[in-house]
Amino acid sequence: MHYMLQFYENPEERGKHKDPAKVEAYFASWNAFIGTLAQSGAMVSGNGLLPPNTATTLRVTNGTPQVVDGPFADNTEMLGGYVILDVADLDAALDWAAKAPCVTAGSVEIRPVLPPPGV
Repeated sequence: MHYMLQFYENPEERGKHKDPAKVEAYFASWNAFIGTLAQSGAMVSGNGLLPPNTATTLRVTNGTPQVVDGPFADNTEMLGGYVILDVADLDAALDWAAKAPCVTAGSVEIRPVLPPPGV
């Protein structure tokens, strides 16, 4: 079954991208996690995301598109990336989520991926 892990980081954790004293360790932990995940064969795809200030949100109200710079909702935790897993069940997805570097300074949201029609 496919599950999406969405990685959320608090502002302090996300700020490590710009801190010369912390950036190397920050990316080393993510590279190790993603590398292990990829080598296991469980990872289908995934990407890191640019900061929320680079997002654009589209809403259509009464047929009129409204484009807003930034994310849909203000949140103290920022969506930093995601992976799609192919694992046996939710417990297996939870095991991987528990190993994510952000789990102690943010959270990981786990969702089943809707299968294509007829599957």
